[in-house]
Amino acid sequence: MIYTLTLNPALDYFLTFDSFVEGNLNTPKETYKLPGGKGINVSKILKNFDTESTCLGFIGGFTGEFIKNTLTHDGLNTKFFSVKDDTRINIKINNNGLESEIAGTSPTISKDNMQELLNFLKNNLKEGDILALSGSVPSSLPASIYADIIDTIPKGVRVILDTRGLPFEAALKKGVFLIKPNRDEINEFFNSNFATTEELIQAGKKLQNMGAQNVLISLGAKGSIFITEKEIFISGVPKGTLISSNGSGDSMIGGFIYGLNKNLSLKECYEIGIASGSATAFSKGLATFDTMTNLLKDIEITRL
Repeated sequence: MIYTLTLNPALDYFLTFDSFVEGNLNTPKETYKLPGGKGINVSKILKNFDTESTCLGFIGGFTGEFIKNTLTHDGLNTKFFSVKDDTRINIKINNNGLESEIAGTSPTISKDNMQELLNFLKNNLKEGDILALSGSVPSSLPASIYADIIDTIPKGVRVILDTRGLPFEAALKKGVFLIKPNRDEINEFFNSNFATTEELIQAGKKLQNMGAQNVLISLGAKGSIFITEKEIFISGVPKGTLISSNGSGDSMIGGFIYGLNKNLSLKECYEIGIASGSATAFSKGLATFDTMTNLLKDIEITRL
């Protein structure tokens, strides 16, 4: 089974403007609302690839109901835990191609809420399952929450970790199957300014020594680096027109998990991850199976 956890989901409200003028009344030319959150995006990609997963997380209020009902309507499996406050709303503005975001305030998650999640994970996950821990940690939860989860779940669950800061550091020390930092997150973590491929590879190896079996470093338009226990790969990105980078990193993880669930080699998982992230970047919305597979032939991976 595949599980994705989003501790801090959101109702994402997208607004597109030809010209947004600060201080004036502005009318968008297009608006739409979607369930948001890194783990949720991973599950959406898996659903687009005809692969079942279960979305886990905390929701509350009318915004939480919107998230749950929308995902259920779209055929996704969910196991959300109810909190008293409303799930946050994120505002995403596209002003003639310039993207800005206003992040909403997270609801309070109680100790009882947290324990309910831990009990579920302890009683339902088993060896061989995949658990994606994605996104920020609300301030009402301890920074150790991802580490606590890893301590709770059975041995042999393959953990995919995509977060930053103290939650990342604490969970990394517990040992995880895969991490997916970008260059900025690596430099933030090490308080450094790694720029070259060689420097980033050395940083990735340090992260392996700290607890990651595999390290996937995303470099945006410049491609990515994938460091396994035995091999190192680098890749650019296929050609395409960038429409929106929103969700491309989550799509990369979703594609990688898809390959992992199919028992493909790590290199093949990496290849599908690249195609998935790129397909999302070149699309209005998340990658579909067809848009992903159409890019596979354009991906060139080099083994160092």
